[in-house]
Amino acid sequence: MTDTIVLALGLAVLSVASGMLGLGVAFAAVPFLGLFKSDLVHEVMPLSLFLNGVTALFSLFGFAKSGLVQWRPAILLTCVTTVTAPLGAWAAQHVEARHLWMLYFAAVAFLAWRLLLPDEPKPAMQTDPNLELASILAAPISFAAGMLGVGPGFLLMPTLVLLGFGPKHAAAINAFAVTPASFAALVPHIPTAEVDLALGAALVPVGAIGSFLGARITSLYVPAQRLKHAFGVLVVAMTAYKLWQMLSG
Repeated sequence: MTDTIVLALGLAVLSVASGMLGLGVAFAAVPFLGLFKSDLVHEVMPLSLFLNGVTALFSLFGFAKSGLVQWRPAILLTCVTTVTAPLGAWAAQHVEARHLWMLYFAAVAFLAWRLLLPDEPKPAMQTDPNLELASILAAPISFAAGMLGVGPGFLLMPTLVLLGFGPKHAAAINAFAVTPASFAALVPHIPTAEVDLALGAALVPVGAIGSFLGARITSLYVPAQRLKHAFGVLVVAMTAYKLWQMLSG
């Protein structure tokens, strides 16, 4: 019971933070759940992917309420992520957990680097976002994310920003693209999943409410660069603790 309360409180914080960027919560939830569950592939990944889909969906509701979703790029990227994420999830069934964690930590390093970069001066003439390149890059991003059980949002969000989308629009597009991809990536895990259903039932509403609130906070109050930095710090701290736990154990 105590673990469930701690998990619910922790997930509430992570869901608000991830909802602010439209990421879905799995990228931060994987190391967090890993503190309490030892089986990455059969316990942590299935629950994380389901929570990722739920939190991304409710984050999308929050952004849509503010009119921030650009539907054409969102639909196009969703098609790409939904097809390729399950392939990565299937591959994860055949790769050692140690190698998956190595890939995860490498992804954290990239994400932290992108989120914690200082502001860059904007060019005098702003070019249109590069949707074609974003669509191409979404495929390997979704495959890698499917292997990690975290959904594609954690790498897709900074990629969209790099390719010219405004941070708030990128977060809204990201939330749309992540939702079906997360549920699709869950499918290969279903036959071998060992999820505590009571725990899942307690965490899902917490994640849904937290992610919706996060999206609304971003839409109405938070400067984009500040929320990027805050989330970067949160993810690095959570992952550093998991790495310390693995090395000391």
